[in-house]
Amino acid sequence: MRADEAQESLPFVLPSFDNQANLRQQVGDALRALVITGQMRPGHVYSAPKLAARFRVSATPVREAMLDLVSEGLVEVVRNKGFRVTELEDRDLDAMSELRSLIEVPVMGLVAASCEGSVAAEVEGLRPLARRITDAAAAGDLVTYTEADIEFHTRFLALHGNQVVVDVAREMRHRARLYGLEGLAEAGLLAQLSLEHEEMVDAALRRDEEGMRRLMTQHLGHIRSTWAGRPQD
Repeated sequence: MRADEAQESLPFVLPSFDNQANLRQQVGDALRALVITGQMRPGHVYSAPKLAARFRVSATPVREAMLDLVSEGLVEVVRNKGFRVTELEDRDLDAMSELRSLIEVPVMGLVAASCEGSVAAEVEGLRPLARRITDAAAAGDLVTYTEADIEFHTRFLALHGNQVVVDVAREMRHRARLYGLEGLAEAGLLAQLSLEHEEMVDAALRRDEEGMRRLMTQHLGHIRSTWAGRPQD
């Protein structure tokens, strides 16, 4: 599809940015969320100037943010046209899911096991973010949902004190594709599943290591199921 055709039929609502500080990062976070959720569609080409007009910003931060996404493998440059959203095979997504399970399930269990003192205070501080995820899910705001979800999980994992774990988990979340989120939101199921985030907070505060491991296994299973629904042209 031509870039102009893709943008004339954009299936998503883009956020606007009142705060111009770190504009490249803000635009990049929003674009990444749109790619992850399939609202920016695999195989489609998008031009930076037209996306910038929708964001109500100049083309420069959009182009810079898109180049960041190129380095992450989410989009590729199409010369003289813009950027094409890359496609991932199910085997690639399965490999990411396996790696996330191997890392996140035991590490979240270890965070729960050590949840006392300052760690417990940090965990409790994640509760408003967990509720933000649920609110965004209920409102069908998938950009906010995805951004808050990534922040929640990376901050939680960071409490284990291993930055390599955080970096790998963040990369896997950035590269994932959650094509079924829109359907879950429309059916009213996404908000219900999102309650698992606050349950993680509660499990950690109880220092329930095994309960946390079970909850994370369940949560990652739900995430894998959202890959089944491919966005329609």
